[in-house]
Amino acid sequence: MTHGVVLYGPPAAGKDTVSQALAQLDDRYRQFERLKVGTGKSAGYRMGTAEQLRELEAAGDVVYANARYGNMYVIDAPGLDAAFEAGVAVVHLGQVDGIRALVDGYPADWSVVLLWCPREVTEQRSAGRGDSDTSARLAAWDATRKDLDSHPGTIWDLVVDTTTASPQDTARLIDQLLAQRAGTTTT
Repeated sequence: MTHGVVLYGPPAAGKDTVSQALAQLDDRYRQFERLKVGTGKSAGYRMGTAEQLRELEAAGDVVYANARYGNMYVIDAPGLDAAFEAGVAVVHLGQVDGIRALVDGYPADWSVVLLWCPREVTEQRSAGRGDSDTSARLAAWDATRKDLDSHPGTIWDLVVDTTTASPQDTARLIDQLLAQRAGTTTT
């Protein structure tokens, strides 16, 4: 069975940083680059067009799509196929519905990890990394909190407070989780 990781959490909770730490721990881990239709930050995304999105939709290859920051972010089956060919896909999400769509809509053994930090930490981290849209990121933090509150009983394989756990420690915990699920030893 193919193993994948879902990192869920508000903006600036550490999804990118933990993904980098996972890749440093073991080069099998690869951050899945969602298809982004829109403008702004392109690092970590496969930039696409509205026509590409329509083609994916027509083929039934959209696993999940959401709009945020004036853009469309798409998890697509061909992109996931390519990610799993390269290693263990690490998918970033900020919506519980997205997790459900991915876990139910793409065949893999998904480990779902909640990375969390308080709102004021998101604000500090966003400003510290030079985001020009910190207010939008805070609105997304609020939406993530509301999303969690509206989905009680969501099962997490691992919950990490990124204000107390280092990215490297978090990566080791995730790696151990996957190793346990796979019945192998950790790196």
